Amino acid sequence: MATATITSMGQITSPNSVRIKLWLEAGHRLEFIETDAGFLVKPATRDIRALEGILPKARRPVTIESMNRALSQMGRVR
Repeated sequence: MATATITSMGQITSPNSVRIKLWLEAGHRLEFIETDAGFLVKPATRDIRALEGILPKARRPVTIESMNRALSQMGRVR
């Protein structure tokens, strides 16, 4: 079981094994969710709007037909 100690400033250093399993890096935020069994600690997810602009604009428009064709082929074994 992983444990952590709270500093006099109220800060917690999470154990390395926890950071690895939760894919946590410096600056990431955590949510503490109260449940009947105690607290659930999980990474705070980013707002979907934070992803705007991370991909370049498409060189040419993609048609609905080509999207549907690609979706219909997903999961098929070739």
